[in-house]
Amino acid sequence: MDLNLLVALDALLEENSVAAAADRLHLSPPAMSRTLARIRRATGDDILVRTGRTMTPTPRALELREETRELVRRATAVLTPVRTLDLDRLDRVFTVRANEVLVSALAPALTTAVAATAPHVRISFQAEQSTDTSDLQRGHTDLEVGSGRPVRPEIAAEALGTDQLVAVFRADHPLASGDLTPRRFADATHVTVSRRGRLYGVLDDLLAEQGLHRRVLACLPTASAALELAAITDTVAVVPAQACKPLWTRMALRARPLPFDLPELPVIMAWHHRHDTDPAHAWLRDHVRKAVRAVIECER
Repeated sequence: MDLNLLVALDALLEENSVAAAADRLHLSPPAMSRTLARIRRATGDDILVRTGRTMTPTPRALELREETRELVRRATAVLTPVRTLDLDRLDRVFTVRANEVLVSALAPALTTAVAATAPHVRISFQAEQSTDTSDLQRGHTDLEVGSGRPVRPEIAAEALGTDQLVAVFRADHPLASGDLTPRRFADATHVTVSRRGRLYGVLDDLLAEQGLHRRVLACLPTASAALELAAITDTVAVVPAQACKPLWTRMALRARPLPFDLPELPVIMAWHHRHDTDPAHAWLRDHVRKAVRAVIECER
């Protein structure tokens, strides 16, 4: 058996496209099509079928996806020589995607580490997208840091800790004094934070269970924009406590715990399994891990 078919099958199942798989493996589309034909003969299954302008994996292909990814990852690890990382000579651009408050927390630590130990390394920070992307799969992004756990088997994930949502408002806001009850919280005017523009969320579901409803005046795409609005209006912003603490402290805002229980927000670092054994990528993950934990564990 030609074990190269496993590598091709892995690329096809990840990309769901003959052309994209060919580009990833540096093959021509006709060559990739011939390889797919060989895979079909070997497995006795169509693997990918055309539906309009896209290719859709068959049920058998979906069953094979995780096992194929793991076999290729393990084979790659076996056949990859152990490398010693030379930071003085490492010449590479790492791309890190996160929301703006995490970027603000990561940038000082990462740039300091790079300046001190890896003079030819550059870090490209990218904003969190309004829609989910496949940049990790396609190699356009090295690391993503956020609250969502990836569902695709080829994406590795590590939980770095948790954060807790708090209500933030001006120091002279009515909610700054007295008991912060669910009703007082609901009666305030709110601003939400959503990269997708959502005006309502899990908080509204919790309030509805108690027969309460809050007025949402606006939705902003970033926590910093929501805090800036809260600083000059009577609105209340609900943001992650530790990640946003430098922002609301600098703006002289007041933060209080929410008057009901909410699950803590996970902070998750994700990357493609192809980087598992890459010493340079491991170095990057280690510095991101330390930087994030320094923020979310502050004063806990």
